[in-house]
Amino acid sequence: MFIRAYLRASTDEQDAGRARTALEKFASDQNKVIACEYLENARGATADRPELLRLLKDARKGDVLLVESIDRLSRLPVEDWQKLKAAIDSKGLRIVALDLPTSHQGIQDTKGDEFTSRMLGAINSMLVEMMAAIARKDYEQRRERQAQGIEKAKAAGKYQGRPVNADLHKRVTELLEAGLGIRATARHADCSSTTVLRIRDAARQ
Repeated sequence: MFIRAYLRASTDEQDAGRARTALEKFASDQNKVIACEYLENARGATADRPELLRLLKDARKGDVLLVESIDRLSRLPVEDWQKLKAAIDSKGLRIVALDLPTSHQGIQDTKGDEFTSRMLGAINSMLVEMMAAIARKDYEQRRERQAQGIEKAKAAGKYQGRPVNADLHKRVTELLEAGLGIRATARHADCSSTTVLRIRDAARQ
């Protein structure tokens, strides 16, 4: 059994590896070892996540996709989530989330009778879908509250926008001009590939 752990944080300021200890402990409690780790800073509401795409490319049938929670995997709109879920299913990956006990059977070697296994699989699939929908709803509500807060701050003349990290922008631009690729630039600048792309695109405008 090959266990692939996916760790994600939404911004460069957050620690994407924060959940590593919890994931490793969970695997150890099941007498398993995480064989490969995919870590990135990217919003769960975007489908453009290089490390998740690399995980899907590397995956083989029967592998386990281990996450802290379903919202680390997706806060996507329903259409994008369905595409991602179809890609996961087509690879034969088993989603195991720490906060979804019905998924834990996917990391265990023991097999019950076929009927029980299929029933648990169906229940788990339904709950994964439900938690993905909840994660998206939570994202939309937080965005709405954030927009309302910004509008209120603008009306009061207090909104200044998000500060730009000038040093990071300069570093990324220099690395790209030196001929480094997106992932290499992200690694040397200590930021996400998404941030590199955003800075590159902004410089082209």
